[in-house]
Amino acid sequence: MRDLVAGIRYLGKGQRWVAQHGRWWGFGLIPALIALVLYAGVLIALALWSGDIAAWATPFADGWGEPWQGLLRGVFVALLFAGGLTLSVLTFTAVTLLIGDPFYESLSRAVEESEGHCPPDPDRPLWQEIGIALRDSVHVLLRAAGFGILLFVLGFVPFLGQTVIPAIGFCVSGFFLAVELTSVAMQRREVPVRERLRLLRGRKGLAVGFGTPVVLLFLIPFVAVVLMPGAVAGATLLVRDLVPDGSEPSAPDEGEAAAGPDPAAPYGRTAAGAPYGQHGAGAPYGQHGAAAPGRPGAQGGFGPAPAPFPPSQGQPQAPRYPHPPSGPGSSAGRPPAGW
Repeated sequence: MRDLVAGIRYLGKGQRWVAQHGRWWGFGLIPALIALVLYAGVLIALALWSGDIAAWATPFADGWGEPWQGLLRGVFVALLFAGGLTLSVLTFTAVTLLIGDPFYESLSRAVEESEGHCPPDPDRPLWQEIGIALRDSVHVLLRAAGFGILLFVLGFVPFLGQTVIPAIGFCVSGFFLAVELTSVAMQRREVPVRERLRLLRGRKGLAVGFGTPVVLLFLIPFVAVVLMPGAVAGATLLVRDLVPDGSEPSAPDEGEAAAGPDPAAPYGRTAAGAPYGQHGAGAPYGQHGAAAPGRPGAQGGFGPAPAPFPPSQGQPQAPRYPHPPSGPGSSAGRPPAGW
């Protein structure tokens, strides 16, 4: 639920950003207006020909009497037009992004620069960028079409097809729309499309919370054109939090700095000079340089340290194993008593 609310907030942040930067809002309207004209023509044609398409797709109902024939074909027309609208919502974003790739690249870059850091653009020509965007859009749309066909079939199930399935359909459309909208900022970070899908699947609530309101608002005529620049800006802000760009390497903490490997030290030794596996300077392996509980002076859990060898203190020390005296009366060469 928290991710769901966060996704909605990103959409609001994007709209607020373009409202505060009116020049960029007007700049982002141009490709959306071009796409709107194209899609309006396609949907009008679908509405005019939907009855003929329904009759062609259901020839088995030609001999049915009323009201069953009209009911079946009426449901078919409604589902066909609903599917066309859903597909239009999904493809509208993809086509608009393709038409306006230079526009939305500039808009997304301006959003990132206003937030403090913008990753450098990939060193590729424009035609290659458009080709990558087209390939990625086809990949996403094929996946969305698979879900769309399944939901279309499930739409014929009584009760569920008229209540639960449409709600699921809007959530699925919202997820894939979020994938499309985040593609501009993701491509700048050179994140491949499969990785984008994996990242957003891991945060489904975030993607659905961001994309589903856009789907619902895009169903209102002309709203898609007005909201498209803010949707791209909000998707850019979402990507900034979802995919760290790695521009600022995190500093190691004190423990890592003390025990981390020193490039000048021998292999396996730390900067403090302790051998591999030691946690304190000069501590044997497995010992941490602290007294074990209940055992004063003990290091680690391996018992007390061995006593040092006693110093000579300047006095000559007798050999530990003296040679037997030689000469008359000595016992040299004899075995010891009791041998």
